[in-house]
Amino acid sequence: MVIYLHGFASGPESTKARYFCPLLRQAGVETHAPDLAAGDFENLTITGQLAVIERLAAGRPVTLIGSSMGGYLAALYAARHRETERLVLLAPAFAFPTRWPETLGPEAMAAWRKNGWMAVFHYGDRQQRNLSYRLIEDGRLYEDFPDFTQPALIFHGKNDTVVPPLASEHFAAARPNVHLEVVDSGHELTDVLPYLWNKMREFLLK
Repeated sequence: MVIYLHGFASGPESTKARYFCPLLRQAGVETHAPDLAAGDFENLTITGQLAVIERLAAGRPVTLIGSSMGGYLAALYAARHRETERLVLLAPAFAFPTRWPETLGPEAMAAWRKNGWMAVFHYGDRQQRNLSYRLIEDGRLYEDFPDFTQPALIFHGKNDTVVPPLASEHFAAARPNVHLEVVDSGHELTDVLPYLWNKMREFLLK
């Protein structure tokens, strides 16, 4: 069984989910793409998203494909669940919770903490949505770089300005179970989907 994990402020109808999931199903693979927010984006947490994966996997062997934040969640899950068989990480957002202060700056982080919520654009809903500061508080419970041992294939765009590829390069260099391919693309990787699929198919279906 394959579980596709979408990125932050996205959903199961993302471009990559709609591309990869039908191809996997056509290849005879049971494939799921859950809403990691479980219908409650405002109270999104790392713990809550991991619980969505755990409920769907139900202790069974799974392969995880994760995009951006979904890649980070896949790594966290695999580090805690040995029954995870392999992973494909697409521009994984390692250090997801600790990346926010670098992106927003101290003033915006302080305002978010004081207000308890912040408005962010939700790409799946195509509108502004409130997001609780609990995402940051809960995220501090988790490691920036999960140390899983399962085989993994990482794709990262060399022109990614959202999650620069340096973190993936350092992560892969220290782990013989991880193969990294830096491709000529940005964070979304949507302009190289056929190439990614050919590589993923070899890795997942061999």
